[in-house]
Amino acid sequence: MKTDLFINNDWRSAASGDRFDVVNPATEEVIAQVAKANEDDVDMTVDSARACFESDAWQQMNARDRGRLLTKAADLLAERLPDVAKLETLENGKVLFESKIDISMSVETLRYYGGWADKITGETLPVNGPFFAYTLREPVGVVGAIVPWNFPLNIATWKFAPALAAGCTVILKPASETPLTALAMAEIMLEAGFPPGAFNVLPGGGSTAGAALVKHPGVDKISFTGSTEIGKQVMRDGAETVKRVTLELGGKSPNIIFADADLKSAIRGAQNGIFYGKGEVCAAGSRLLVQRSVKDQVVEQLAERSKKLEPGDPLDKNTRMGAVVSKKQQETVLSYIESGKREATLVAGGSAREVNGKGYFIEATVFDDAKPGMKIVDEEIFGPVLAVLSFDDVEEGIALANETIFGLAAGIWTKDIQKAHRVARSIKAGTVWINTYNMYDPAAPFGGYKASGYGRDLGRESLDGFLETKTVWVAL
Repeated sequence: MKTDLFINNDWRSAASGDRFDVVNPATEEVIAQVAKANEDDVDMTVDSARACFESDAWQQMNARDRGRLLTKAADLLAERLPDVAKLETLENGKVLFESKIDISMSVETLRYYGGWADKITGETLPVNGPFFAYTLREPVGVVGAIVPWNFPLNIATWKFAPALAAGCTVILKPASETPLTALAMAEIMLEAGFPPGAFNVLPGGGSTAGAALVKHPGVDKISFTGSTEIGKQVMRDGAETVKRVTLELGGKSPNIIFADADLKSAIRGAQNGIFYGKGEVCAAGSRLLVQRSVKDQVVEQLAERSKKLEPGDPLDKNTRMGAVVSKKQQETVLSYIESGKREATLVAGGSAREVNGKGYFIEATVFDDAKPGMKIVDEEIFGPVLAVLSFDDVEEGIALANETIFGLAAGIWTKDIQKAHRVARSIKAGTVWINTYNMYDPAAPFGGYKASGYGRDLGRESLDGFLETKTVWVAL
């Protein structure tokens, strides 16, 4: 397992010599010590990425060949999927079957953008006069990709795969809690044949390496996923160099159950919407809005199901609730639970747990009788905590869904297809799931409204964030 910085296709110690511990949140054991990048390392890496971007080897590489490199990387990652998934579970604490799903999507994302590389085209323009006018789509340049710890490799591929397909070069800054899968990916990109400087990995702190990357004048674009608070700082710091920025930020997503829904499926979907990934999911359905006539029935069954989600060893194939990512995150989530106990009605969970006397585990927690204005309703918790609210009619449900600063995702459960489409159009969110939840695909763009950010990951739309448009006029 490589634990140094990956710069210019070379493994290097940090300029300072500093290293930091990576801790398994399920056992509290140190599983690796990783090189800690600082501003000097960022400078060196930007120079390497810039040199590669401007080199003949990269500029003149056929787009189809770039696509083949991404496809080769996908094949190599697929071959190592069990090992990389286990590594993600060890550093993140999520259960192994979830890690396998995440790494499988990483493979699909690489393949998807490998297919896009030679399909990026401009247009001819019907301008007035004796002119031939057309557009070119050109790579924006050096891209800094800053990713969170909840889906460490999956979200990384959402950023570096389209950037490389567009012809950019990339500096990936993984979260300090989960750098190991990014470093494993660096080994794969090296083996796949990417030229020196095209793909680089800089583990380190957000306030040091991350901030230096955002402020660096040699970085043309930042693609960031993380909290809204840090996203605002990225905007401020990036403004100094008029840097292009894409932000996928926090969420407090409504999952709406109407009385005419298939309640069995809706309850299962509500459980999946909040407890998948221990609730450490940007789009988690953390606000469950239930039509009043069926609310008691839904809450009773959901509480019963939640109590069966016993925290356990994430490497055990039977475990469905792993450890939250760190002691700090556990403390944050528990503080929200204590607030919820004072304001709402606890019907399931509500406590920290240990497995074999260790680990940062939290029970699947459900609060009933929640209302806007409560911290557990208004603020992103990023843990296995669900707040249940009730409403009477469609219009009240829509208003309640939109009563948030966020707008990342939403779920709708109903058998009335007209109602489903009308509500979907009315909700201010970047993704709306109807009679399902937490579905993703490389072809489907993902991103938020309002305080959940702007720009899109995934889909064709993601490519636009890594491309400039140049208009060319030819006098005839």
